[in-house]
Amino acid sequence: MSSASKPSPMPLSGIAYNQVPQSENAIHGDDVAQRHGFRGGLVPGVTVSAYLLDPAVRAWGLPFLQRGRASVVVKKPLYDRDAFRTEVAELGDDAYDGRVVGPDDVLCAEGRVELPAEAPAPPSRRGDRRVDKDAERPLASREVFQRLRDQGMGSVAARWDAEHAMFQCFRDGAAMPPLLRPQGGGYANAAFLLGTTNRVLAANARMPAWLHVQTDSQFYAPVDLGTLLVVEAAVVDLFERKGHAFVDLEVAAFQRDDDLCVMGARLRAIYRLRGG
Repeated sequence: MSSASKPSPMPLSGIAYNQVPQSENAIHGDDVAQRHGFRGGLVPGVTVSAYLLDPAVRAWGLPFLQRGRASVVVKKPLYDRDAFRTEVAELGDDAYDGRVVGPDDVLCAEGRVELPAEAPAPPSRRGDRRVDKDAERPLASREVFQRLRDQGMGSVAARWDAEHAMFQCFRDGAAMPPLLRPQGGGYANAAFLLGTTNRVLAANARMPAWLHVQTDSQFYAPVDLGTLLVVEAAVVDLFERKGHAFVDLEVAAFQRDDDLCVMGARLRAIYRLRGG
């Protein structure tokens, strides 16, 4: 232990869990994923990211949910029921570099996780228009995202409860950090919170198959069971690399009842895969 008063983040081993094989994002299902050259449906990028943040939640507890930050890049897929390990290289008492390593020692994700003494000033809610969930969404393209960049994106709601697909990052709920289990606090996990960035992106443009590849996140408050969030976003960059089309969003999630910001994040996603 690097400090007498603060536990050190520890390595983690687990079995990967694809919570959404029937997702609208067909990359999580076997058929479409295999057509893009993957072995099968991909475990969500936000779930892989949560595995990298898991040691911070276990070691630092509630303070991490109140002011922790992380930058995670998803590099290779994990598949349902893959054995994985999260490696931790401490950088003093309040930070570590983490790696999620899958079968055959494949590096699936890497990033830095920190517990700053204070969180920066949180984003303020803009009051963006709500997305009409029954409206026809345009097919994602550079032109569509440029228009959203110029005119603004619609906001979405997300409720944290036991019915949500991301309620568990492991098939066995007992494998979750105690603070995130219903009997231990029931606070929202990183897969759900980071997943709100996916939700707002997909609500504004239709993407048959796409990849969540990076999130830089800052947490501001724990999210209690039953909390309804409002998620706002803005397009901040568009580019292509190696045949893939990327979009970057700035995202902020707020408690609907009092506009308290619970997370700010920057999402990088591939909205059109090479050859798609």
